[in-house]
Amino acid sequence: MQSNRVVGIMGAMPEEIEGIKALLTDTTSTIIGKRRYISGMLNGVKTVLVFSRWGKVAASATAATLINVFNVTELIFTGVAGAVHTNVAIGDIVIGKRLIQHDIDARPIMQRFEIPLLGKTYIEANAGNVSLALSTITNLLENNILSQNVGKEVLSDFGITRLSVHVGDIASGDKFFATNDDKEKLTDNLPETLCVEMEGAAVAQVCYEYDIPFTVIRIISDAADDASPIDFPVFIKNVSSKYIACIVKALIN
Repeated sequence: MQSNRVVGIMGAMPEEIEGIKALLTDTTSTIIGKRRYISGMLNGVKTVLVFSRWGKVAASATAATLINVFNVTELIFTGVAGAVHTNVAIGDIVIGKRLIQHDIDARPIMQRFEIPLLGKTYIEANAGNVSLALSTITNLLENNILSQNVGKEVLSDFGITRLSVHVGDIASGDKFFATNDDKEKLTDNLPETLCVEMEGAAVAQVCYEYDIPFTVIRIISDAADDASPIDFPVFIKNVSSKYIACIVKALIN
């Protein structure tokens, strides 16, 4: 075990981190910038857990605090997302290989989606982090650990009959997708996108600029369409929060 290893864990909803909070031991809390950072130990690893709040600005500020104040050596962002690609279904898990801000547009100064001054449109996650997340989640799926933790009846309520994990592009922006039109516009411009959310690409940019390895793991809660507001709150409470606790517990050791 690396004695200098400090893992930062972020979730954009308080419900998304409650299960992880229960796993921590020897906890202390610090309030900075209206956020409560909970420090503790998880499987013998120093861990700092925080509810970041919604959106790219909130997530960026939180990530920077984890790096500069708590000296995290790696960062995990997890939570729910809306499915965009046709191969991705509710209940699936998406690991971000590339993160892009779908709402950044500085044309004609530079190309659409390009991050000013970085000359990049996508921020890529470290291959080792992606590989570890994939092998960890695959093991949980093959041993039915996630489905057992949630329960067959709950999964059935959401029409989830088979759990899958995907690795690919995640798009982030300060917009909650709740119409088919929103979804179609995104897929027209970024057809390789697997899912959409509001924080991951911002966290990825901060980590890139500080040279901190990161992992973004999203649980698909809805289809990013007209039914999204209905599905979203119940799914977080009954499904994704339980997924997240299992995944993080297995990932940090």
